[in-house]
Amino acid sequence: MAVAIARKFAAGGFDIQLAARHSGRLRPLQSDLTIRYSVTCTIHEFDAGQTATHAAFLASLPTRPDMTICVFGYLGDQQLAESDWTECERILQTNYVGAVSILNLVASDYAAKGSGLIAGISSVAGERGRQSNYFYGSAKAGFTAYLSGLRNRLFRKGVHVLTVQPGFVYTKMTENMPLPGPALLVATPEIVATAVFRAIQKKKNVIYVKWFWRWIMLLIKSIPESLFKKLKL
Repeated sequence: MAVAIARKFAAGGFDIQLAARHSGRLRPLQSDLTIRYSVTCTIHEFDAGQTATHAAFLASLPTRPDMTICVFGYLGDQQLAESDWTECERILQTNYVGAVSILNLVASDYAAKGSGLIAGISSVAGERGRQSNYFYGSAKAGFTAYLSGLRNRLFRKGVHVLTVQPGFVYTKMTENMPLPGPALLVATPEIVATAVFRAIQKKKNVIYVKWFWRWIMLLIKSIPESLFKKLKL
């Protein structure tokens, strides 16, 4: 998703700062965006799990971005995480702690300037815990609540916060998952990128990339707990 989002914004004329672990792998993308769209694109080393480095990372950027899109995550292995704290911690650290760590710094910077935009990619998995992925889901639930609180805090500071709920997406993270049919239920990274781009332009607060996920999750959340706990989901 991150690559598709970067391409979409570069095509819209935005300069891009790409940040990731093993950032050298981004050089082909950097060259492509620079040549194809005539924008400035830089790459930076960033590790969501190394929260002690986040302040230095932000300070090292050549320019502070006017817009920050947080689009990293780790699905992890639910069954392994149930007995292995290292795996469980990685899921929680990547999907919640690391995201909050960097966005806290960005939020303070934007609040001081009185402008800026933050977009966070969360997940419908956070709307109700299911036995198949409740570590990932609980971290995303926390992230969704965090973004909501951040939006409330920063509104009067002139800073906008967008929460993105993609639903199922064809990505590297989901390539080994049995995604549901029909294909209508599953988005592509390009569909997500377009939805994010439009939502930012319109200053939306919360979007479901495919609108029907809002109603699917409403239905799932309405199932009584006495019944829900008996389901194999």
